[in-house]
Amino acid sequence: MTLLIVILILLVVVVGGGVGLFIAPYNSFVKLRNTIQESWRQVDVELNRRYELIPNLVETVRAGAAHERNTLEEVTRLRNQAVQLAAGSHGGPDGQRDQVESQLTGAVHNLIAQVESYPQLRSNENFLELQRELASTEDRIASGRRYYNANVRAYNTKIESFPSNMVANMFHFEKAGYFQVDDPAVRTAPNVSFGEISQRPAQSQPGGQGQGQIGQGDQTPAPGYQVQQPDSAAAPEIHQPATEANPLPKNQRGGPFGN
Repeated sequence: MTLLIVILILLVVVVGGGVGLFIAPYNSFVKLRNTIQESWRQVDVELNRRYELIPNLVETVRAGAAHERNTLEEVTRLRNQAVQLAAGSHGGPDGQRDQVESQLTGAVHNLIAQVESYPQLRSNENFLELQRELASTEDRIASGRRYYNANVRAYNTKIESFPSNMVANMFHFEKAGYFQVDDPAVRTAPNVSFGEISQRPAQSQPGGQGQGQIGQGDQTPAPGYQVQQPDSAAAPEIHQPATEANPLPKNQRGGPFGN
């Protein structure tokens, strides 16, 4: 009788150990995987919302700032590429889509920054509403991406941890991919240029200088030198400081002994 009780206790311990080593980690993997899929669907909804807003933004900017043609074409190209990749995705992000989505984010930010110089667009109610909608959508994308990546991190950590890694290998639970920016160019702030406007020839002004034209080189003199700007358009004269080997001319000597 005592032996039977001991055997029953051993069976309970073995079954309990099996539950702890296999069943509980397996159920945890399933739960985390479903959470990752659900969090990605939330991100995907906001990405599709951005796809819908961008064509309206492009048409509004085209009507008020036609000179930004290069930027508009870039935004449209990236948007169409992202839509194609989204249609071919299988319930989650991939490296190529991550990069295109990140480039699209940078292109939209760059476009918004450029058209800030157009008063007719700053007062356009349609443009302002699209700008607010895009800003709100970008915030939700960023928030959803953080939530998704946090779930992926918990899931991948459990796959690598012992003893749950044995269950992951046995039932073929594979690591999930992060939705992140890997292109260093996307991480940098957008370079605000004014498209074709900056390529127009500058209007000439009296004196031969174009409007807004930058002078040739840095004309700041070295320490100890003095720049005198003449009244005419001639180049500035740079005089060296007086030394024993290079005294000042008589007409530049001051004081009672200058003449």
